Amino acid sequence: MSLPILTRTYTRCRASRMLVRLYSQRQREERTKALLDKIIRIDHAGEFGAKRIYQGQLAVLRDTPTGPIIQEMQEEEEKHLAEFERLMKSHRARPTVLMPLWDIAGFALGAVSALLGKEGAMACTVAVESVIGQHYNDQIRELMEDDPEKHKQLLETLKEFRDDELHHHDTGLEHDAEKAPFYKALTEVIKVGCKGAIWVSEKV
Repeated sequence: MSLPILTRTYTRCRASRMLVRLYSQRQREERTKALLDKIIRIDHAGEFGAKRIYQGQLAVLRDTPTGPIIQEMQEEEEKHLAEFERLMKSHRARPTVLMPLWDIAGFALGAVSALLGKEGAMACTVAVESVIGQHYNDQIRELMEDDPEKHKQLLETLKEFRDDELHHHDTGLEHDAEKAPFYKALTEVIKVGCKGAIWVSEKV
């Protein structure tokens, strides 16, 4: 084979390898973008829903000794929500189209649980925060598998917020959540509802 032919063959092979690398890099970038969009959309919806749950509880229990405890948890959820709203803008992620539903459903769940008394409100908190804490752990694993260095800041944020949610969970237990009427059945129903809301928010 002559030198010109060898040169052209080498050039074509090199160009093909470069195209393959560029295509693979583009695929990775698209997967990462889709992962970030999903995480930000779900967590934005989740923190909004949690804020509304606590607002519903406060509508019933604000003037009781439990009111300040719920108020403190609500304020932490508002801080989380503000961060995800910032991330949504910076990453150009879209919110779930079901935000109006989570607005109503969150407040209703909070108010109804609070009508069962302090224990009912705290049982609701335990159920919701256990699901959210686990979901944050799942997202942390996904980001670690994708690129821990690239997602370093977001990982720190998710770990901080997860710890806040687990603290809310423990606060609920410390304030008699397990004394709520039909505690096990109540918390299981709420957990199933939360998991369903997460699943739907991933899709739309």
